[in-house]
Amino acid sequence: MSQEPPRPEPLDPPMVPFAVGGIVAWAVAGLVLLLFFRDWLAANGHENWLWICLSGFLAGFVGLAVMIRHDANRRRRRAAGGRPGGTGDRRQSAAGQDRAR
Repeated sequence: MSQEPPRPEPLDPPMVPFAVGGIVAWAVAGLVLLLFFRDWLAANGHENWLWICLSGFLAGFVGLAVMIRHDANRRRRRAAGGRPGGTGDRRQSAAGQDRAR
């Protein structure tokens, strides 16, 4: 009989830095296009690229709000001693029982 290896804990990193990174990436892309490629964009009919960068930048704030809430829930779970993947997952509780044996 072969025994299953223990399952690793799921990753649960802080998410706010990813949201901030996305906002910064859209802002930098938009500024680069605006400052260095504005004439090229106009000549080739790609002015909408600037609007795409602006919408990505603004949508990033919605994502940032969601990730702030996610991280607050993550801290609350960890403070309560909950597991990162949730407490209701049967696979995890079965894996925890295997480790206890």
